[in-house]
Amino acid sequence: MKRVSWHQYFMAQSHLLALRSTCTRLMVGATIVLDKRIIAGGYNGSVSGSVHCVDEGCYVIDGHCVRTVHAEANALLQCAKFGARTDGADMYVTHFPCLQCCKQIIQAGITGVYYAEDYRNHPYAVQLFEEANVHVEKIPLTGIEIDANPGEKNQLINDLFEALQQGEIDEESAEKLEQRIQALK
Repeated sequence: MKRVSWHQYFMAQSHLLALRSTCTRLMVGATIVLDKRIIAGGYNGSVSGSVHCVDEGCYVIDGHCVRTVHAEANALLQCAKFGARTDGADMYVTHFPCLQCCKQIIQAGITGVYYAEDYRNHPYAVQLFEEANVHVEKIPLTGIEIDANPGEKNQLINDLFEALQQGEIDEESAEKLEQRIQALK
């Protein structure tokens, strides 16, 4: 059995955290690591005690959901709340940080940012990371799969088999099943 690398281990943690996201626009997770130890984690969600996007929809202004606190900020705030040092730490994020999170990451003294997926990589964020000597590297999650829709996929497979057994696969039924398959990808 081959052990998972540190990068993959911490990136998998961020993907797992993203499953707790309450914003329906994008599920993001962030893990802060110091000396190969996880010191904090965050996901994008509403302010504690407030309504969530999954309950009342996103509150969008200028193309951004303002209802949520970003995963990176939540992880940094968790460190502040519990007195954990961030200077010299690394952050693993499921998506490239936005410009505002980039600035917070730099101010917190994070020295390495590892992200799995590009997402509106702002050129000024890239520039700021370079100027601050923050190591930024894309580390896609590989060899590990975290399934966010196992129940829906199982139901789809059951529905497909049932339709095949009953000979109910006409063109319209096939199109509907194809649409469900595409939605789960």
